[in-house]
Amino acid sequence: MRLLWRSLTALSALTLAGCLAQHTGSPETWYAAHGGVAPQRSDRVIVCHGFGCHLKTPVTLTAKDKRKMRRMLAGAATPAQERAKIAAFVAWAEKRVAPTVGSAGDVGGLDLHNARTPGQMDCIDEASNTTSYLMVAAKAGLLRHHTIGKPVARGFFLDGRYPHATAVVVTKKGTPWAIDSWPHANGVSPDVMPLATWYERSRAS
Repeated sequence: MRLLWRSLTALSALTLAGCLAQHTGSPETWYAAHGGVAPQRSDRVIVCHGFGCHLKTPVTLTAKDKRKMRRMLAGAATPAQERAKIAAFVAWAEKRVAPTVGSAGDVGGLDLHNARTPGQMDCIDEASNTTSYLMVAAKAGLLRHHTIGKPVARGFFLDGRYPHATAVVVTKKGTPWAIDSWPHANGVSPDVMPLATWYERSRAS
């Protein structure tokens, strides 16, 4: 029994280490695998909705939007301060695109009824969109303390958890953080936590 416990512990550690490595590599590979479109400019995003990026709506950011983004993300002296600003920025971005996308009434968390409904988003949509907003900010030179990681997924039913995905930012020292907007309704600040902590959570998606 003791040997079995050690084996399971070692396997769990290896699995977590492998999961934590998912965020490395180009974020563009996530879009290619999930039907999204990575932002190519600092003034335009393709917003996924309808679950699994079934629907895609382009939104162009105005000069006023870019000034707002700059004010929201400026002045962070530490990575922690910048993550707080990132959370507020993502909430603002969701509200900004909502009139065009029709996502003002997007339901947060587990939602089994709105697949293929315009404006409703699952975790794949949310992870893609949050990453897009952050990539646009990075392209505009507005992030000092973080780079944008590739979104990651956890859970595969066999481990007792539903599949779930999140956007990721990475500190200059290489520590990944989850920026998870899925649990909340449109325009609410996302959950922000170390990616290792996010992997250990048992949320359904």
